[in-house]
Amino acid sequence: MVAKKRSENIDPDIGTHSKKATGRELSVHEETRIRLNTLIELLHDRGVINNKELESRVAMHLHEISKATAFEEMNEEL
Repeated sequence: MVAKKRSENIDPDIGTHSKKATGRELSVHEETRIRLNTLIELLHDRGVINNKELESRVAMHLHEISKATAFEEMNEEL
């Protein structure tokens, strides 16, 4: 028996199958954002995560990364 060739491509950056879009092709950034939003919705709907806690942690991590990046840029200038 010969295996049928799938019309899906494996995206090495995401590691999942990505179907060809029938409309405008999405950028990797757009597709990743949509996948993350969908995952967050699914986890919230199943009671696995709390949106307030998630937003608080995301804000904390963004602040930490922003500060670290600013310090790196200051060090490069010196």
